[in-house]
Amino acid sequence: MSLTKADIVERVYKEAGFSKKEASDLVELVFNTIKDTLSKGEKVKISGFGNFSIRDKSTRVGRNPQTGDAMEITARRVLSFKPSQVLKEDITGRYAHRLDEDGNEDKSISPKDGASRALTSFVAGQEEEDEGNEF
Repeated sequence: MSLTKADIVERVYKEAGFSKKEASDLVELVFNTIKDTLSKGEKVKISGFGNFSIRDKSTRVGRNPQTGDAMEITARRVLSFKPSQVLKEDITGRYAHRLDEDGNEDKSISPKDGASRALTSFVAGQEEEDEGNEF
């Protein structure tokens, strides 16, 4: 199962108390802000979550997976995401107990409960920024 934009809008609607229209507009604004920033070649850093960046890849030789023949892969720009350490720890901490010695996951075991530190650190970081502003 995948989380869709509509699912995110629904969660914002239910958990933040916005109307569906406001929740949809808010989610759209956040995504557009991220896209616009990346399209300018700038990084997007979300505290407690991770960093999005655009990087250039040079031309290189690769292999056609069907034939095995060497082929040139053209230079291009790619989007990359590097999760924060807090996000990594949140994910691995909640799911590590589902792995056996061979690394196979038993999805019938529920993830551990607990608040996501990634979100908590983001909100805490926002509060610290707000305290420093003089409005």
